[in-house]
Amino acid sequence: MKILVTGAAGFIGFHLSKALLARGDEVVGLDNLNDYYDVSLKQDRLTQLKDKPGFNFYKLDLADRPAMANFFTNHNFDVVVNLAAQAGVRYSLSNPHAYVDSNLVGFVNVLEGCRHSKVKHLVFASSSSVYGANTKIPFSVHDNVDHPVSLYAASKKANELMAHTYSHLYHLPTTGLRFFSVYGPWGRPDMALFMFTKAILAGEPINVFNYGKMRRDFTYVDDIVEGVVRVIDKIPEPNPNWSGDNPDPGTSLAPYKIYNIGNNQPVELIRFIEVLESCLGKSAEKNMMPIQPGDVPVNYANVDDLENDVGFKPNTPIEVGIKHFVNWYRAYYHG
Repeated sequence: MKILVTGAAGFIGFHLSKALLARGDEVVGLDNLNDYYDVSLKQDRLTQLKDKPGFNFYKLDLADRPAMANFFTNHNFDVVVNLAAQAGVRYSLSNPHAYVDSNLVGFVNVLEGCRHSKVKHLVFASSSSVYGANTKIPFSVHDNVDHPVSLYAASKKANELMAHTYSHLYHLPTTGLRFFSVYGPWGRPDMALFMFTKAILAGEPINVFNYGKMRRDFTYVDDIVEGVVRVIDKIPEPNPNWSGDNPDPGTSLAPYKIYNIGNNQPVELIRFIEVLESCLGKSAEKNMMPIQPGDVPVNYANVDDLENDVGFKPNTPIEVGIKHFVNWYRAYYHG
């Protein structure tokens, strides 16, 4: 298939593009290469992709409406996977407009492109952060998610609503994927594992929020990619049993579906750090701190729908995943 991957120079977009190319798909990568974090890391990811047959890259900003319309006019995609977004909960506290531009304006430009060019399936990244103030765990796609606690989470919930609208109005098949605490080689420098590794190797203290009692469904990037690839091939269909009297948030009368992709076995942050210390062979100096605004104390994915529909659930233990990350980090940074 010919597949557009937005955010192809990003962490998950890079790994997904590699996997799609390996199975024989033609991949068109799109990214604006912004400087939210080290652009050279994005360039190095792209260098790995540009050598592979079947990959073409375009530098483009999703929020550029005329350029995006022209881009979709000049291409005919079977599937679009939208991974481009302004990421990060904490950054949304200080730079809210970045989330509106990328995650709202940019996403409607993707939806319009898919609509007008008759894309067969739009798969888009949502986030576990949409569960917000929910406390019933594990988090299920069939639970209501109307209480986000960060603008980032609100923008991802908005993406789900916008996609559903296009599924309903224009019969565009759309699937939203709520990712849970993704980590692994080539990860983002603003993510906990990356920051912890850098600080520990430099002999600097690390900030441990909620006094290490945060519980996260840390999900290895290869598991995320496997889930995305399988979902790409599973075009959603209307749920004939859907009822407006008792509306199911995870399905619809439109061709629309939501899945969690998480490791479904949450780990305390302090345990995550212990495994990292073991892999690095070095102890961390820890600044124990209260929970930050916008953070949630636990995320934990119910992945029954993913397992039932595509026959897969993430299962890489942190002992394996963190070791892979540390090996990559040492090689990449010669540390």
